[in-house]
Amino acid sequence: MSTATEQARERIGRIALGDVVHRSARRFGARTALIEGDHSLTYTALNAATNQFAHYLLAQGMRSAERVGMLCNNSIGMIVALLGIQKAGMVWVPINTALAPDAIQYILEHAEVTRLVADASVLARPGIAELVAALGIPVVLLEPAGEVAGGLAGPAATKYSDALAGQPEALPDVDIASGQLAQIMYTSGTTGPQKGVMHSHASVHSVLSANLVDTGCGTAREVFTCLLPMFHCAQHGNTMSALLGGHTVVVGRGFDPARVLADLARHRISVVVALPMMYRAMLEHPQFANTDLSSVRLCIYGMAPLPKNLLLRLLDAFCPNFILCSGQTEMYPAATIFEAEEQRKRFGAYWGVGTVVNEVAVMADDGRLLGAGEPGEIVFRGPNVMLGYYKDQEATARVQRFGWHHSGDLGVLDEDGQLLFLDRIKDMIKTGGENVPSIKVEEVLLRHAAVANAAVVGLPHARWGEAVTAFVTLKPGAAVEQEELGAHCKAHLGGFEVPKDVVLLAALPATSTGKIQKFELRQRYREHYDTAGAPG
Repeated sequence: MSTATEQARERIGRIALGDVVHRSARRFGARTALIEGDHSLTYTALNAATNQFAHYLLAQGMRSAERVGMLCNNSIGMIVALLGIQKAGMVWVPINTALAPDAIQYILEHAEVTRLVADASVLARPGIAELVAALGIPVVLLEPAGEVAGGLAGPAATKYSDALAGQPEALPDVDIASGQLAQIMYTSGTTGPQKGVMHSHASVHSVLSANLVDTGCGTAREVFTCLLPMFHCAQHGNTMSALLGGHTVVVGRGFDPARVLADLARHRISVVVALPMMYRAMLEHPQFANTDLSSVRLCIYGMAPLPKNLLLRLLDAFCPNFILCSGQTEMYPAATIFEAEEQRKRFGAYWGVGTVVNEVAVMADDGRLLGAGEPGEIVFRGPNVMLGYYKDQEATARVQRFGWHHSGDLGVLDEDGQLLFLDRIKDMIKTGGENVPSIKVEEVLLRHAAVANAAVVGLPHARWGEAVTAFVTLKPGAAVEQEELGAHCKAHLGGFEVPKDVVLLAALPATSTGKIQKFELRQRYREHYDTAGAPG
C-alpha cells in the first residue's frame, strides 16, 4: 500500500478528540452543550469557538505536537481552549491550579510547554506570574484579564476574547493520527516528582462511548454536572463523554452545595457526578429538604466508596440509582464500575467489574492471574491505557510488565467476579508474618468520634519487622488520649492489626489535591521504635 493511500485511510478513519464536538455539532447543532451561570453555548457555537481557538494557535506559528499548558479552573472558556488545542493537533497539558509554584514550574519545564492558557486569578497568586514570565511562555488569559502580577499584561499576554476575534469558524485542516499524543496529564502521586501520563487521541476516545453505555446515557437526552476539576482525568472524561452523546453539561467552578442544589432544579439535571463528601454536604444542607430532585435519575461517585449508612440515606432520599466508577490517569476512567443493582447487596470498598472496554484481573508477583478469594495486584487491559510516562521508560516498563497495566493497588475478586479493593500495595504492612491493610486500620480509627483523619503506615521494628503505626488528627475542639484510641482499635481489630503506637498530629502531610503523603511519615518517623522504652 502506498504512503499516500495509507495517509488517506488514516485521515478518513481517524479518531481525534477535537472531532467529538465537531461531529456532535453536525448532529445536535441547536442543542445546548454548555451552561455556566447565565451563559450558555449551543453545539454549533461551541464548535465554532473551538475552531477559532485552534486557528489562533496555528496563526502564532505553533506546530503540531507542541505542548500547550493550562492553568485553569472549570469554565466554558477552559473547555473551548482545551478542545481548540486538540483540534490544532497540539498536546494539552492541564495543571492542577492548587499546586505550589515550584511544582507548576516543574511541569512547565518537564513537559516543554511553549504556550499557556491560564485564569488571571491563578496567575495573580504569589509567585505564579513571575515564574511564567521568567520562563518566557506566552499566555492566553481567561476571566477578566486585568492587572496580573509579574508584568504579564503586554505582548506576552493575550485576552481569550482577542484570541478568538477574527479567526475562521471552520474546522482547521490539520492531519491528526489516532495514535498521536493528545495530552500529558501529571499525576499528583505520593512519592517523588509527578509523572507525566501520556495519552493518545484514541486511548481517551476509546472510553467515552463505553462510559455512555455503562451509565445508560447513550440515547436519552441528559443534563450532567461538571463539579470536579477538569484538570483531572475523571471530570475530563465525564465531560467529553457527555459532549460525545450530545448532552448538556452544567459547568461549576468549585463546589458550593447550595448552588448545586439550586442548579439541580433550575437546569433539570439528570446525572450528578460528585465525591462522597459532596453528596454528604448536599444531603445535610438546610436547602436539601426543599430541593426538587425529580429530574435526577443517576448519581455517579468516585475516589472512594460511600460509607454504608450514608449510601443508604442517599439511595432513599437523593436518588435510587448510585454507581461507583473507578480508574486512573494511566487507565482513563472509567475502568471499573460498581453497578446500581449492587449498591444494596454488598458494602465496603467494592470497585465492581470491568467496563465494556476493559478487562480487570488480579495478579501474583510472578505474573500469574489469581482466582476468586486470592489477593494480589489489580491489573487492567484495554484500549484506554496510557502510552506511557513522559521521559520515563523505566517506570513505563515497570507498570506494563506481563502484558497488563499494573495499578499499584491490591485487590481480590469475590465468587461473583466483583472486585474488592484492599489497599495500595506500598501501604500493605507486613508485621510479624501477617499482612495488615492500612486502610482497614484507618477505617476503624475514623469511626471514633474525636478523629478527623488518620494515616497508618508500617515503621521499622526490631521484633515485628514493621510495626503498625497510626498518625491521627482530631476534630476541632476534640480531645482524646492515645490509650483510648488504642482501646478503640482493640475492640474492632485483630491483635496483630492493632497499632503499636498512635501519634497525634496537628496535620497530616498531604499533596495539593489532599492525598496523604505517607512516604513523608515513613521517612520522618523511621527511627520511632529505635529508642529504649519505645512503644510496641
